[in-house]
Parts: sequence; C-alpha cells; structure tokens
Amino acid sequence: MTQSLSHVIHTCTTAALTLLMFHCLAAARADEPKPDPAKPAKACMVFYSGKVQGVGFRATAAEIAKDYPVTGWVKNLDDGRVQLLAEGPAEAVDKFLKAIRTRWEDDIQKEESETRTPTGKFKSFDVVK
Repeated sequence: MTQSLSHVIHTCTTAALTLLMFHCLAAARADEPKPDPAKPAKACMVFYSGKVQGVGFRATAAEIAKDYPVTGWVKNLDDGRVQLLAEGPAEAVDKFLKAIRTRWEDDIQKEESETRTPTGKFKSFDVVK
C-alpha cells in the first residue's frame, strides 16, 4: 500500500508541476507583444517597364487585387514606367504580384521590386492618377 501511495503522490506532484509550468508560460506569453492583425506582414514597391502605359495595366492591376487580401496603389510615372505598392499577408502579396506578371508577361520588359516596411494605412487597392 505504501508503494501505491507514493505513486499517487508522485503522479499528483508531476501533474501539479506541469500545470504550474503551463500557467507560468501562459503568463509570460501574455506579456510578449502580439502581432497586429490589422498591420500587413509584407509590403512591396514594384516598378514595371515596357508596354505598361496606355494598355489598361493600372485598371487590370486594381481588378486583380480584388482577388487577394492586398491593399495599396498603382500609378503611371512620367518616365513611362508603372509604379505599384502592395501590402498584405506575405503569401497574398507574392501571389498578387505573380498574377500581375502572368497577365502582363508579354508587355513587361523589366520589373524592379523593393521590400518596404508595411504601414497598414491603406484600406483598399486603388489606381492613383
């Protein structure tokens, strides 16, 4: 019977320590900064060269953006390029930019991409004049 009692005490002690560790870890994690779900995980500024103005590039980019949880803008530049800023979940931004490339593959001659710090300030994806 002594052996059974010591086994019960050991089991209860182990369970109590496990529960205590769980609560300590949960309390420690509560103090860690949590990612802001409203702030996008990725931002990318892209400059497109080629036959990208006067062909509906901006309107098509805005239409494609509706299929992805991305925000930002697209505009024509005076030098003939198109500039695009996309923010959102990393995978969504990557897939959106791939869809742009796929749609305009015959017209884009050069694509320059820069990683930016996401701002989260955009609520939609818009054509900028």
